Amino acid sequence: LLSSSPDSLPRPSKTFLFLQLTLVTSLPTDVEQGRRKVVHVLEDDTGAVIVQTAPGKVVTHRGGSITLPCRFHHEPEDTDPARIRIKWTKVTDALQFEDVFVALGRQQRVFGAYQGRVFLEQAGPGDASVIIQNVTLEDYGRYECEVTDDMEDDTGFVNLDLEGVVFPYYPREGRYKLNYHQAEEACKQQDAILASHSQLHKAWLEGLDWCNAGWLEDGSVQYPISHPRDQCGRKDTPAGVRNYGYRHKEDESYDAFCFTSKLNGKVYFLKRFKKVNYAEAMKACIRDGSVVAKVGQLYAAWKFQLLDRCEAGWLEDGSIRYPIVNPRSRCGGSQPGVRHLGFPDKKFRLYGVYCFRKTKDERAGGIETTKSLKDNLTKRKSINNTPTNATSVI
Repeated sequence: LLSSSPDSLPRPSKTFLFLQLTLVTSLPTDVEQGRRKVVHVLEDDTGAVIVQTAPGKVVTHRGGSITLPCRFHHEPEDTDPARIRIKWTKVTDALQFEDVFVALGRQQRVFGAYQGRVFLEQAGPGDASVIIQNVTLEDYGRYECEVTDDMEDDTGFVNLDLEGVVFPYYPREGRYKLNYHQAEEACKQQDAILASHSQLHKAWLEGLDWCNAGWLEDGSVQYPISHPRDQCGRKDTPAGVRNYGYRHKEDESYDAFCFTSKLNGKVYFLKRFKKVNYAEAMKACIRDGSVVAKVGQLYAAWKFQLLDRCEAGWLEDGSIRYPIVNPRSRCGGSQPGVRHLGFPDKKFRLYGVYCFRKTKDERAGGIETTKSLKDNLTKRKSINNTPTNATSVI
């Protein structure tokens, strides 16, 4: 819990403002049952109110919609709402923030990549929650909700988590060839982002075991070991996520740990009468109305589509892989996972191919969902006599 010493707090003025965060899983409801975190309010001898919010997170997946919950109580309650300023920012680093949304009375503004996707929930007095539509991988992280009235202000934090899968990645050039920025770009090219420490730790708890160190999004280098062995830091050391600490982002090279989430389409193995080289594989997917799948897309299909195929195939980066959900001896071992056979010669080696096709129904459904949510928000704003398209810079 976040706490403050009563002695360190200023005495309350006539107007007092505080935030409470009710952390609850939002859409879709089948992802995880809603879990409400209790907000603890304490009062000391002076009557000053101290608000403590329990840590927690909201969970969704790529392409979904989510509510970042934030509520505030204002005293006196008849204060002009036009004086209330609501600001949402994303905490990108210890001392760096990215503007997301700001509202002052009837004026509202959405910033950067959040434009057209972020709206006030407006569920009643004291509601500063925002809805994020069409959630992206980059939306993952920690958000700050700040409510200000003249000289009084308070803040709270919400962690946005995504359902997904972590996978290790190295390029054709070999192991330990990526500095931080190259690792970041490599994950992006494979329909993913650099994983966070918490995402890697969760993957380790689920059984991820990888003997090569890789970059994480915070600039640290780590690797998960479920089965200690001499070639991976000695057999007599305990299992866990091994940490090399924060490394020089330009001068040091490692692998990468990437994170991806649900797809807006489908990965499938293209059935053909004969195997093909890399160039022929690309043409085959295009003729089928698709493109060659990326590594992150194959991992997402394995995780969420439960794609299980005991046939090796080309992927977009020139690697050969295949996904196994139900392990069997003839398909590479006793553990489920995405098998990796390396980077063969693109011209002379022949394999099958995994293709990726966007689903038209899902794309149309996403547009319809967005339109419906916008219509509902417009109706709410109309009732509250709030213009829907304020363009003033705040």
